[in-house]
Amino acid sequence: MSTHSAVSSPLSGSALLRIENLTVDLPQGADRPYALKDVSLTINAGEILCVVGESGSGKSLTAGAILGLLPEDVRASAGSILWQGQDLLQATPDALRRLRGQGIGMIFQEPMTALNPLRTIGDQIAEVFRTHTRLGRHEIRQRTLALLDSVRLPSPAQALDAYPHELSGGQRQRAMIAMALALEPALLIADEPTTALDVTTQAQILHLIHDLQRRKGTAVLFITHDFGVVAEIADRVAVMQRGELVESGTADQVLEHPRHPYTRALIAAVPPLAPAAARPSGETPAPVILSTQGLTKTYRKRGWLGRAGRVTHAVDGVSLTLREGGTLGIVGESGSGKSTLARTLLGLLPPDAGTIVLAGEPLIFKGGSARREHARRVQMVFQDPYGSLNPRQRVGEIVAQGPMVHGTPRREAMARAQELFELVGLSPDAIRRYPHEFSGGQRQRVGLARALAMRPQVLIADEPVSALDVSVQAQVLALLARLRDQLGLSIVFITHDLRVAAQVCDHIAVMKDGRVVEEGVCAQVFTQPAHPYTQALLAAVPGRNWNPSAVALRQAA
Repeated sequence: MSTHSAVSSPLSGSALLRIENLTVDLPQGADRPYALKDVSLTINAGEILCVVGESGSGKSLTAGAILGLLPEDVRASAGSILWQGQDLLQATPDALRRLRGQGIGMIFQEPMTALNPLRTIGDQIAEVFRTHTRLGRHEIRQRTLALLDSVRLPSPAQALDAYPHELSGGQRQRAMIAMALALEPALLIADEPTTALDVTTQAQILHLIHDLQRRKGTAVLFITHDFGVVAEIADRVAVMQRGELVESGTADQVLEHPRHPYTRALIAAVPPLAPAAARPSGETPAPVILSTQGLTKTYRKRGWLGRAGRVTHAVDGVSLTLREGGTLGIVGESGSGKSTLARTLLGLLPPDAGTIVLAGEPLIFKGGSARREHARRVQMVFQDPYGSLNPRQRVGEIVAQGPMVHGTPRREAMARAQELFELVGLSPDAIRRYPHEFSGGQRQRVGLARALAMRPQVLIADEPVSALDVSVQAQVLALLARLRDQLGLSIVFITHDLRVAAQVCDHIAVMKDGRVVEEGVCAQVFTQPAHPYTQALLAAVPGRNWNPSAVALRQAA
């Protein structure tokens, strides 16, 4: 394919991209002077370089600097980014526009926000060809179809005319990959492309990227905070902390023999896939605190002009048991019914059939005092701590609000809020601050304090650590375990992350299409899965053969 770009693709076999002593300034008032400080990286033809680090480490800003997509108030003040000997920091906007897609492709973290919701998938991919080539309409359509087929998208012809909302998350990500590969770029930048995906879809996307890299010789700059993904696909690894490159080397060197304390700390925080040792139990099983029998919830969507609508069996005959002081893990992919089950257990959704029994008392979905009492005894910790906190209220007011609604005097409720802040590892004085003044991990602690303010018997944790960095995730999981033991809590832990489930859950229930397909003691389900779906979930965990615990033990020896 011909190119007329002022910034052209380099020859295969050489270093595709060299970042040399790159420094990017942050605006005044930021938490540090530099977004990136003296960063040097080389990306070679045909290799996968994984850049890892926590939020704020500078991973995504590095990608933005390469493509000339830095925020307006952020600028590169030193260093160079060399592409075939030309410095991209000095390239004109037109040259950079021609480079994007043609020399360097980009896969974004969230395809739903990167794709135009008002245009079909085929039209958005075709725009790449219309912008960069002189191909006719028929040939563009054929190439677009071939691209959708090459990324293993089911029914490419139908996907061509579909809008983004009509595809699943994994299918939208495949469409984004097809768009990024349209002009066969020499370098593909993938910015957290699998973070929001289910484990089996994640495995498919990783396999697809690895396969494309092998078949076409495309170099990949893969940005992630997931060390399991790194263990699965990386040739080389670069570790970033607060804008600085602290360690780099081959995947084996960094994953098995980390040198920098930060890298060691990150690897030590990765939960192993092997289940944790079972907690000691007494001679007799603990009493049952929460149980369901034949729980069913069906959604019906009306069709047009009297046609039959879509029927979704979100929860289909689910029977579960949670014992006092235990943690019951509910695992499964998106659409398996986990969140609908959680809302039903909370009393927010009346089931179509079946029963919920809390401490020997059946839940009656008729409002009034019984409903309020159930809400007090069963509380929830949400996935997104920022979205679940009112940004206009001080966090102390947020935590105290529930008890005050139930009749607790304000002075007593605020004093209790201070005690809870100390209990979850926050300063009692922090009750005067607003949600935006906390980090993600601290906001999740505020969410925990709010739930605990009601002195619940059961805590439902819906993906409580999925949005957190690995070290913060480890802190929150340890906090949950401590609170469970200290306060006698019983926890329903909903997650799609099997590594997390293996470490925090006593029992596991695996859901698929609204049904529980397998249930049992955590160690048994993980080591001897009986159902094919459970076996597929475990087989899809990235880096499943890498044992971070063994690395940590070697470092400690």
